Amino acid sequence: MSTPITGHTTVEGPGPTGPLVLTGDERLAEHLLRLCAAAGTDPQLIRGAPPPRGLWESSSLVLVGDDRVALCAGLPRRAGVLLLGLDLDDPEVWVRAVQLGAEHVLFLPDAEAWLLDRIADAAEGVGPPALTVAVLGGRGGAGASTLACALAVTAARSGRRTMLIDGDPLGGGLDILLGGETARGLRWPDLAGSRGRVSGAELARALPALKRPSRLSCLSWDRGDTLAVPPEAMRSVLAASRRRGGLVVVDVARHLDAAAGQALEQSDLALLVVPAELRAVAAADRVAAAARMRLGDVRAVVRPLRVRGLPAGRIARGLRLELAGELEPEPGLAEDVEKGVPPGTRDSGPLARFCATFLDEVLPPVPAVGGGVY
Repeated sequence: MSTPITGHTTVEGPGPTGPLVLTGDERLAEHLLRLCAAAGTDPQLIRGAPPPRGLWESSSLVLVGDDRVALCAGLPRRAGVLLLGLDLDDPEVWVRAVQLGAEHVLFLPDAEAWLLDRIADAAEGVGPPALTVAVLGGRGGAGASTLACALAVTAARSGRRTMLIDGDPLGGGLDILLGGETARGLRWPDLAGSRGRVSGAELARALPALKRPSRLSCLSWDRGDTLAVPPEAMRSVLAASRRRGGLVVVDVARHLDAAAGQALEQSDLALLVVPAELRAVAAADRVAAAARMRLGDVRAVVRPLRVRGLPAGRIARGLRLELAGELEPEPGLAEDVEKGVPPGTRDSGPLARFCATFLDEVLPPVPAVGGGVY
């Protein structure tokens, strides 16, 4: 059944709007309106008149049919203008694209998947993607999950939008470390069948609501049977999380299965937690080699021993990794976890200090109030 277009009219007013569609071609208009509906956004369609300047400037995305380029003469240049070509054999369409200031020339249906993603990005208000940090242990019990939680808690407490993803099905559940194991919301078994595009905003709303800190969302496991995450689901969830901006922290299993490999490939950098002892370093060397095959920027976080252990710089050099820093033991950490107090909450503790220093180095400053959300 075709989608009627007679009910779509110009809507003017202050503030940003959904995508603006300019075309008099009935088939193209119908196609674009269906794509907008699939992306969950309500477009403004203009078929036979120049668009109002305010609507042109405020729309999240502008889709111009090649039959309406002349109507845009005199309008200011802006980002987010796409030209929909009507004739693959018309070389002049590229000249008109330059005159319009279009970012891309698209031909449907070939570019439909790409355009649907672009419309959905505009509908979600997508800005710069999140910095994605993978955390993995050099050996079992190295403290990777604790560091992943502390990074997420520190970022959220500083005002950054933060997503914590539990990528280790055998790790016991990061929601427990955050004191949110009884909170209602989606866990990995609910999302294991995810394919294609997932809405970042809808994902965050569907996850368990944590009591503290705010701005932190966590995707973990339920208490049922262990479930391997398909790499396609990991890819979809990470892509949705990255589109929301801020920081994404992924606790990655050190036994790199397909999902863990996908997590590393989508990360910007990885932190490998290594206790300063010989056996741990030997185990970490194999983990580091496997991680470097997926991600170029892998850094070592060394946990010193209470008795004299190997120097942190020597460990990093032996692993052929940059040293991200040393992480001293945190007094009272076990008691905090038993009480449901998340790691990194103690402002004066080694975890919070390490995380604050690291995040200040790799993330942009938190904007002032009213300056947006990272």
